[in-house]
Amino acid sequence: MSEMTPDERLLLTRRTMELLEGWGLGAQDILRILCLPETVKARAVSRFREDVPLPDDPEVNRRVAYLMRIEEALHTYFPRNPEMRSMWVKRGHRQFGKRTPIAVMVEGGERGLVSVLSHLDCTFAWDQTGSKSEYSQNQGST
Repeated sequence: MSEMTPDERLLLTRRTMELLEGWGLGAQDILRILCLPETVKARAVSRFREDVPLPDDPEVNRRVAYLMRIEEALHTYFPRNPEMRSMWVKRGHRQFGKRTPIAVMVEGGERGLVSVLSHLDCTFAWDQTGSKSEYSQNQGST
């Protein structure tokens, strides 16, 4: 988010808050999933909905980026049904040991976000495993 204008950062913050609140997350879970600094108290989370952008911190920025990619992937899965996008993150899945994706993201931190994103977006998982670089090397040698 460092390269963004203040208005762009505020818009992304509002979009992130709308997503998390749409999933039914409370202030404590929002603090955990975004890994906000300890200086940010639960009672201050509501300010991010209105006029305060999220801290420009590398950890927070990375997590927001994961959340936006998760949102995009869910939109791809359920392009005409926003209710299903919200339901998907609230239902237990075999992939996650019958835990909900929300629980995986909140309890697992960045690793949980990556796990959910990898499940939804095979291109992300492919990039993470190194398959992309192996594929590129193999293509260059043929």
